[in-house]
Amino acid sequence: MHKHIDWDAPGDDSVMQYFAKNPSHHTDPGPGDILSARHQGTIVRIKVEAYVDGTSIGEVVALIAPDNGRRLQSAGKLELGDTVRLADSDRAMEPNHPHEDDAEEQD
Repeated sequence: MHKHIDWDAPGDDSVMQYFAKNPSHHTDPGPGDILSARHQGTIVRIKVEAYVDGTSIGEVVALIAPDNGRRLQSAGKLELGDTVRLADSDRAMEPNHPHEDDAEEQD
């Protein structure tokens, strides 16, 4: 059973807008692919288990704070390991932000 999530609108980071401008880059997600979306501002990565009619079903494998890239165990009602549904229209590109690992390498 999957957990119902109200995803944040992707806005300018919409994957579907990107594919509309770059149609040759579009492929449907498949098992094992990692997709991104946003929930209450948090970046959510989902490992696809199935794809049906424009919706991916998969496991939450990462929750990332958008301001600093810090990994989280939970965000809102989402937790690592939850199974969720993600419509293509809710998919979002990930923002570029410094990662904690990058900062350590630069020191």
